[in-house]
Amino acid sequence: MLETLTTDMRTLHAVADLRQAVRDWKRDGLTVGLVPTMGALHEGHLSLVRAALRATDRVIVSIFVNPTQFDNPADLETYPRVMEADARLLAEAGAHVLYAPTVAEMYPSGFATTVSVRGVSDGLCGAHRPGHFDGVATVVCKLFLQSQADASFFGEKDFQQVHVVRRMAADLDIPIRVETCPTVREADGLAMSSRNRRLTGPGDRDRARALPRALEDAARAIADGQSMDRVMATTRDRLLAAGFSDVEYLDLRREADLAPVARFDGRPARLLVAAWLAGVRLIDNVPVLPAKM
Repeated sequence: MLETLTTDMRTLHAVADLRQAVRDWKRDGLTVGLVPTMGALHEGHLSLVRAALRATDRVIVSIFVNPTQFDNPADLETYPRVMEADARLLAEAGAHVLYAPTVAEMYPSGFATTVSVRGVSDGLCGAHRPGHFDGVATVVCKLFLQSQADASFFGEKDFQQVHVVRRMAADLDIPIRVETCPTVREADGLAMSSRNRRLTGPGDRDRARALPRALEDAARAIADGQSMDRVMATTRDRLLAAGFSDVEYLDLRREADLAPVARFDGRPARLLVAAWLAGVRLIDNVPVLPAKM
């Protein structure tokens, strides 16, 4: 099934149509970029589209709310779906194809394969969302193969996910570059996320901004050589005092391979957090850099 918008962007729903579009582009010597999303687009997603447009000749943006990466059925049910608004944003941004497959197209009757990535999927979100990264790795693997793109674009906010995707592509010899782009933040510092629109209670957004502020302060304290245990405990207490109901994890990992860091030694590291506020799970991360002399 093929639909044409009033702009030059096309909306495709079938793998066969997507592959035909890509074949036509590649026959003309054009490079192809892919931006995988689950929709409910915001400026963070659009920054990935712009990065893809700078780096490649044609850009595909996929929108698919992937059921296999949700460990909580209620979370899947409430995930925002605003396809019409998303299509307008993508057309205005200059995307060439919006690929919006159905669940039946992605997981047809008899589908029985799961892609599982060990190591970098352990701990952090992987420890608290059973099966989540298997779902991510499986659907992204399918999108890579369906699109046959030359490069893909992901945001650093989902830092562990980027590592999972990179490992999967490397291990399966999928010829695609996995590019990362900086986290885009709201004016108050909160990392942009489709889930932010669910922070609708009185004062929820004011409380949410405590997350990036606490994370930045903790990163500076660690870089200054303060006790890791003290910094972590202080940061957790600060978030709970700000109104967060739970700090799921707060952890320092090496940037290169997500190995746990017990003591910061000056090598590139990331401080990562997941915390709950008003029933919404927020994640974020910031680099930890050596203190300036």
